[in-house]
Amino acid sequence: MRRERTVTDRVFVGDCVTLMKDLPEGSVDMVFADPPYNLQLGGELHRPDNSKVDAVDDDWDRFADFATYDAFTTDWLTQARRVLKPEGTLWVIGSYHNIFRIGTALQDIGFWLLNDIVWRKTNPMPNFRGKRFTNAHETLIWAARDKRRKNYTFNYEAMKELNEGIQMRSDWTLPLCTGHERIKDRDGRKAHPTQKPEALLFRCMMAATNPGDIVLDPFFGSGTTGAVARRLNRRFIGLERDETYAEVARKRIAAIEPLSADDVAAKPAKRNEPRIPFGALVETGLLSPGTMLADPSGRIQARVKADGTLATSGAFGDVRGSIHQVGAAVQGAPSCNGWTFWHHDCGGGRRLPIDHLRQQMRARLQ
Repeated sequence: MRRERTVTDRVFVGDCVTLMKDLPEGSVDMVFADPPYNLQLGGELHRPDNSKVDAVDDDWDRFADFATYDAFTTDWLTQARRVLKPEGTLWVIGSYHNIFRIGTALQDIGFWLLNDIVWRKTNPMPNFRGKRFTNAHETLIWAARDKRRKNYTFNYEAMKELNEGIQMRSDWTLPLCTGHERIKDRDGRKAHPTQKPEALLFRCMMAATNPGDIVLDPFFGSGTTGAVARRLNRRFIGLERDETYAEVARKRIAAIEPLSADDVAAKPAKRNEPRIPFGALVETGLLSPGTMLADPSGRIQARVKADGTLATSGAFGDVRGSIHQVGAAVQGAPSCNGWTFWHHDCGGGRRLPIDHLRQQMRARLQ
């Protein structure tokens, strides 16, 4: 029987499809899925010195044939789509063994693909046999619940800030999970063979969720999704069929101290900021009529008028209009962002763009 409310910050043990059927429809904000890759290994892998490679050969990655894997994929994706909120998004990661089959299933079910992300590994495992290129990347698909939804969460400004002020691209260079981050069992072996780096989940969650959002991971493994969600003040639901893995995840997550909601809130998109007319700066006294504004060099000047327009004369002719119109006219340009072009005198020989005053106005409105 399906639950009437969503229980979060828990790891549930069992088949993910069955467990998702118990979740309320439209109850989660994001799904991150790291499903079995169906690697189809024919036997053990060995290095040139004949030592065994610690490859993924667990039963959970074995499927009778492609048809069986496709049916499994359709089942879990169908339930994932059902439990997503209308504005929710899904991330799924895979290799060349399975990601193309998953992409087809996503589109067949009704998801709308937003991006494919290439995770380029800085420290990939080499191709020991020398028969193929080194497999140095994995692919993530980011998809909206359906084509009609345009208001899904994408923290564009946060992604830009994480990338030193440059629009983030769809190729991400991040290392594999190694060293102190790799969870080990009592015997010092990997607790889970395909543990993903926290940096990867950090980026996905910062991009597509906000503090307090619910993130579902139907293939929870060692709990990387839950660990990052707890740190970033998101809520999580972990589904894992192996009790041993589930217990590893629970202990890992319990040791994490959450950050404050204020510290993890993404920078708001500029389009969501309150609109401030230039005239409001005049009305509130941040700029007085008669104030002279100048371009960054100080050579081009214009006078502020009481009605929120600018006026200039002389070599540039008699021009009066908005900060954008006058800025474009004095440069002979088709357009101009007056907020960044025009500067005001702050005293001491310092000039700042008038956008600085606009931000002061926005701060007053919060």
